[in-house]
Amino acid sequence: MAFQMVQYKANSYVIIEGKREANKFYIIIQGKVRTQKAMPVAGEESSITLGPGDFFGVESAMSNHSRIETVICITDCNLIEVPSDQFGLLIQKNAPVAMKIIRSFSMKLRGFDNTIARISFRNAVEEDPSHLFDLGEFWFKGQRFNHAAYAYQRYLQWVPKGEKISQAKMRLQAMNKPLKAPPVADASINRQYQADDMIFCENEPGYELYIIQGGRIKITKMLDGQEVMLAVLQPGDIFGEMAILDNKPRSATAMVAEPASLLAINKANFEGMVKAQPQLATKLITLLSERIWTAYRQLANLMISDATGRLYDTLLTLAEKNHVRIASRASYNFDIGGKDLLKMVGLDPQSDENLLMELLKNRWLKLDQGKLICLDLSELEKQVAFYKKKASMERKREQQAAAK
Repeated sequence: MAFQMVQYKANSYVIIEGKREANKFYIIIQGKVRTQKAMPVAGEESSITLGPGDFFGVESAMSNHSRIETVICITDCNLIEVPSDQFGLLIQKNAPVAMKIIRSFSMKLRGFDNTIARISFRNAVEEDPSHLFDLGEFWFKGQRFNHAAYAYQRYLQWVPKGEKISQAKMRLQAMNKPLKAPPVADASINRQYQADDMIFCENEPGYELYIIQGGRIKITKMLDGQEVMLAVLQPGDIFGEMAILDNKPRSATAMVAEPASLLAINKANFEGMVKAQPQLATKLITLLSERIWTAYRQLANLMISDATGRLYDTLLTLAEKNHVRIASRASYNFDIGGKDLLKMVGLDPQSDENLLMELLKNRWLKLDQGKLICLDLSELEKQVAFYKKKASMERKREQQAAAK
């Protein structure tokens, strides 16, 4: 089956931000396009020019979410139109395209994650193997000695001339742990882990990604001196992919929540496996697309200065993330309470409770048995659009004032 070639004239709109039913993406064969966002997030260029060999619209198409950008043709363009359900066929015909998408997604997602951490947590730092000692200290003080030993051992391994070498050795000796980290017990791709085992630690180099065959995995990250739970992954989920694609240290820690069996794929066999198993690349890109869409929405939320607007936007994002139809009188029961919502946007459940009370003055939003319910998602969407427009105007005024 051949993919459809489509042509667009200069100044034509190919995709429009916010449009739903986005089940296709595009590869540029000839011409140039410009991407733009109504409210670009911090650290991101407001407009990017793409040319032959580049692609766009993949995140929304593969995650089945609304478009997160507008794309306009700068010149007459010839594009390949790829339906999301034919992505596996594209990989079979052209595996390098899949690798290019995966690598670009990996870099984009890490950039988003770093920006979110930097905005949300002022003391967030870039991943660096020298921080392994600090992780060891945190776990040692919490009497989590197996985790502490792992961090100290990796510190000795990856920072052999570090300033804290002697302290790391003393800690390991005090715990009666070996100075050298144990090698991977099983060199095959099938791995078995027990509850509370450390799979990898943030700040250490990474060489494998993992597919969960059974069990659950906790993903955590140290932020502002606290261990923050980022996710609990289930069978079928993929994690650790960014480290093997962009050659940077692990950005988070993976621990076993319950006995788990994993499929480990290293850098050497990753590309070959993508070519041999198109479904792996399809799953990985779908996963990355979902993460990028969520990270972008989270960053866009942080750009809304009004706390009430951020609360509305968080609710809309939760509904869209679960692929709920946004329409007039369409309702949705959120599986969170009011205090949970306040915490999600960094507000205090006690001192900021008045903001929640303001939200609940809307006839289409209520609490039922401690859970939030929206009775009209189109009204919620209108509120979000109002606050986003307000934030965009504020940013433009600030930019104009700074330019004077």
